[in-house]
Amino acid sequence: MNYKVNKSDEEWRQELSADEFAVLRQAATERPWTGQLLDEKREGVYRCKACGAELFRSDAKFDSHCGWPSFYIPTEQDAVVLLKDSTLGMERVEVRCANCGSHLGHVFDDAPQTPTGDRFCMNSVSLSFEPKDA
Repeated sequence: MNYKVNKSDEEWRQELSADEFAVLRQAATERPWTGQLLDEKREGVYRCKACGAELFRSDAKFDSHCGWPSFYIPTEQDAVVLLKDSTLGMERVEVRCANCGSHLGHVFDDAPQTPTGDRFCMNSVSLSFEPKDA
């Protein structure tokens, strides 16, 4: 897939911390209940930590009790790319940033309490938060 932002692994390594690189560029997963944005309650925008693209807004965030920040819809449908993920012996849907291809997390259709029924389960380390009144 072609992304607007294309960098080599070496360029990404220079810009991202080791944990950010592992998640964003190598599809690792941070441990549940450890992410800095899990309990973020302020109004604002969540952006891709790698390229800064807007991905989610605080009004779509909800507490799914899964250990990772969860959203029921991206800011725009084309903000993310959904890909089949058959790793770890299960079928899941991976969520990537549509601007740079960075791994963000996975989406599940197990949130009937939301308007969409979806749970975009994101790694905190893959996101940056911009408060509305910043």
